[in-house]
Order: sequence, then C-alpha cells, then structure tokens
Amino acid sequence: MDVLKILLIVGLIGYVVAGRMRGRPLIAKDVYVPPVVMVAIGAHGLLQRHLSPADLGWLVVTIALGVLFGVIRAATTIVYAREGVLWHRYTWKTLVVWAVTLAISVGVGVLAVAAGMHAEARSMPLSIGAGLLGEALVILLRSRTAGVPYAEPETSRRPL
Repeated sequence: MDVLKILLIVGLIGYVVAGRMRGRPLIAKDVYVPPVVMVAIGAHGLLQRHLSPADLGWLVVTIALGVLFGVIRAATTIVYAREGVLWHRYTWKTLVVWAVTLAISVGVGVLAVAAGMHAEARSMPLSIGAGLLGEALVILLRSRTAGVPYAEPETSRRPL
C-alpha cells in the first residue's frame, strides 16, 4: 500500500471518529459515503492482485468480521433528536470497541497469513470500510425508528 493511500485512510478515520465523538447532526452522506469510499479503495487495491482461493476465503472472513464489529460498535453509540433533526455521538464504549476491533483484526490478519493468505491480499481499507458499513446499517435502522429526519449538510456548521 502506498503512502498516499495510508494517509488517506488515516485521515478519513480520524475525521469520522473525531466528529462522531463530539456529537454532530446526523447527515446521511457523512454516514454512508465513508464506507463506500473505503470499500472502493480496498477493492481497487485487490483488483491489481491475483487472489488465490485461500486469499478469497480469508477476505470473506475479514469482511464479515468488519461488518460484525461495525454492528457492535454502532450499538455503543447514541442517536438522538436535537433541534428537530437526528444527532449521533460516539461514547467511550465506542472507542473501546474500536480498540478491541483493531487488536482482533491484527490477530486475524496474522492468523490468515500463517494459514496461507498472501500478505499483499490483506486489505485494511476494505476491512475498515466493511466495519463502517456495518455501523451505517445499524444507524440506518435506528434513524428510521426515531421518526426524526436527517440533518441537512448546512445544519452541521452550526455551533455545538
């Protein structure tokens, strides 16, 4: 993975986590675009590789774990109504889940490589995107039951 992709990934994760820790209006594009971007970056990297059956099998495992951890992470967040729109905030439990997810993901990656997956076939952006996708799906379900609309993009520029 080249330096530009690493910087892009770190920047995107930092942007998402920092904004969500503060609490902010829930804007649909902020929830649903980052997973798509991360999955696209990861898929693009994998399309340039020849993947073995072992690689594909472990990719399925890591993607499934990413989605599962995203669902668990979303369960630790708060979705609430404020100023007539939905708001969303991470909690300290969310950060714990992020840390545990990272540790388990590293462990699974080491196990996968030891079991025959090529190290080049591991896709951190794809795994992170899968996690954000799992989180987004839970937020979608929670927001639908709230009966309150998403915020418009300009709403997010108001002072907290």
